Amino acid sequence: MSDIIRRDPRAEWIARNRLHPLHAAMQTQQTSWMGPNGLVRKNPHASAAGFIGPNGLKRIDRSGAQQGTSGGARRSAAVEVQLPLHQVPEPAFYIAVVPDMIGGRLGSHDRDLLGLAHGLAGSDGAVLAIVFGEHKETNFAGAGVDRLLVIEGEAYQGYAPEQLVQGLRAVDNQFAPRHWLLPDSRTGGGELGRRLGAALGERPATRVWQVKDGQCIGRAGAGQQDMQRALPRLILAAAECAEPVSETRHEALPVELSGSVARSISRIEDLGSVAVDPAKIAMAEAEFIVSGGNGVKDWALFHKATTALGATQGASRVAVDDGHMPRDRQVGATGTWVTARVYMAVGISGAIQHLQGIGACDKVVAINMDPGCDMIKRADLSVIGDSAAILQALIDAVEQFRNGAQRDAA
Repeated sequence: MSDIIRRDPRAEWIARNRLHPLHAAMQTQQTSWMGPNGLVRKNPHASAAGFIGPNGLKRIDRSGAQQGTSGGARRSAAVEVQLPLHQVPEPAFYIAVVPDMIGGRLGSHDRDLLGLAHGLAGSDGAVLAIVFGEHKETNFAGAGVDRLLVIEGEAYQGYAPEQLVQGLRAVDNQFAPRHWLLPDSRTGGGELGRRLGAALGERPATRVWQVKDGQCIGRAGAGQQDMQRALPRLILAAAECAEPVSETRHEALPVELSGSVARSISRIEDLGSVAVDPAKIAMAEAEFIVSGGNGVKDWALFHKATTALGATQGASRVAVDDGHMPRDRQVGATGTWVTARVYMAVGISGAIQHLQGIGACDKVVAINMDPGCDMIKRADLSVIGDSAAILQALIDAVEQFRNGAQRDAA
């Protein structure tokens, strides 16, 4: 596994984007070249990073003590160069955001929502994120959160929308946000936002995909029409409603509620999660899909890997036409459009129809031998190597993890 090449699509995007604050740090300098007369020339600036002296003059540190050697400059650029810090010491108002936090982490829809909130807050307001229960997110600052309120307690575990509304009403009484933003999603945000609107007496704007000049535009008529209205206090936004925050880092200062939250008498009893066979989950509803393509040579190993990972199986059109997978497992514009949180493409080059079918997926992982294929360009994480070796390594890793968990439990 040591010879597998892993690419960082985000670092490559920053290297191409000249307007990004990290663009200069991601560039590599040519250390030597051959001149027209056959002489090898050396660039003295490549091995000696420059810095600005006290008089404003640029100096060259030939010892490399200021910024290290040029060999590690690109690899550690994200560590050495910090994004500008956005601070709001005394907010004039708050923009409250309630992310879905599926799996305890911010998803792409949540980050779009925080980007919209950052635009509404401007320089005087602060983005207040409200999170219920324990979470696993470690980068609230990079997502655009100025203030973070974590509300914990047994009452918020499981499916408890009535208690969540009680917590949000307590936040509304204390912070009086100028706007409430929730994702208009089927994973909880859409229902919670409508319940909150009924509790606060607010008429929410739903499926909002654009906010501009005090107006918002939302989808209507099964997505075939747009409705424009004045920007309300409660906004239920669709995915891609705004660009996520990427050029600033925020404080994410923790805040607390001044008083206790009233306990709601729930009329709903949560009986807990029910185990479901991944093979019986409809493709359009699956959250974790592993698809195989023409690059998969050992289909028995592919099925074994998907079973070990607990994923729903999918396939490209080529794999279906060759008889390796049934037609109802075909992913793409000519098959099923999927909205998985994680989509792993094994041996799929990435035809345009397939890429259209996975356009709404949150994270895409590509395993392929061709580093220049379209699927690698689309993926958030790419692994270049033989699919059989990588799938076997995944199976071994899952077995080691489960055996370790069983020993700890014993």
